[in-house]
Amino acid sequence: MSDIHSRYNDIEKLIDDERFPEAIEGLIGIVQEDDSFVLGHLALARVYTKTGQHEEAIRHGEKACELEPQDPFNFTALSVTYQRAWAGTQEQQFITKAEDAMARARQLQSH
Repeated sequence: MSDIHSRYNDIEKLIDDERFPEAIEGLIGIVQEDDSFVLGHLALARVYTKTGQHEEAIRHGEKACELEPQDPFNFTALSVTYQRAWAGTQEQQFITKAEDAMARARQLQSH
């Protein structure tokens, strides 16, 4: 297992233990080292959502979709990120974006 994957696995344990500031710090280090590490962006989206930092969560969710535009999971995860951003802010734009991301995930799954 590569060093980055090993570090990622350790950070997942921090997330499980709800040690979010430490997890964010570690994940930022990973994506600074390798901006194409999709799991790092997905995890940042998840942790930023849990801490109410919706704009950051969305930025990383969108980055994961940009890096792997053919992976329906990434768009499903992005849809959830948008839904939680809506729940946290009540900004209607997030519902529209959530629906668009889910439609994209379904489109990719049908191919």
